[in-house]
Amino acid sequence: MKNLKLLFLALIVLFSFSITKAQNKKIDISKSLITWTGKKITGEHQGTIKFKEGVLVFKNNKIIDGNFVADMNTLTNTDQTGSSKAKLEGHLKSDDFFGTDNFNTALLDFKSSTGKGKNTYTITANLTIKGDTHPVIFDLVVKGNTATANVSVDRTKYNIRYGSGSFFDDLGDKTIYDIFDLKVDLVF
Repeated sequence: MKNLKLLFLALIVLFSFSITKAQNKKIDISKSLITWTGKKITGEHQGTIKFKEGVLVFKNNKIIDGNFVADMNTLTNTDQTGSSKAKLEGHLKSDDFFGTDNFNTALLDFKSSTGKGKNTYTITANLTIKGDTHPVIFDLVVKGNTATANVSVDRTKYNIRYGSGSFFDDLGDKTIYDIFDLKVDLVF
């Protein structure tokens, strides 16, 4: 009977060591940032968007999950100044683009994470912009308490078609490319 109790106790201890709890690491929204680049035939514009919240979930020091909320009301243009800057920011926040009066957040929710190499993960996630959700795939690189990713997004999938040569003819040099790029810098 004593040996059975010791065996049972040993199994409990062994089992408790084999279970590693997931660790949630919230991002520091004051230091984390999304930098966007939108291109058109005649050039490009860049700007930033801040996070409202976000978390990466680790288990055994590997990313297994994550979700993020971007505050679309913080969308800014960083390559212009004065009235040109204000005009572009207003247009991007309008219904022609992100419609921030009705859709003040964008969401990214991880669906899977696959190790790709040292500290690099291929992430499959659902991205929701303007109420439309579509999958995106990107690489996430983790170094210490930071992570970075580059994500390309086809805006037309999210009903953002203004100036798109895929939907309108004869735009000429007013054509805006469908793909915009996001450089994501996370600090947690």
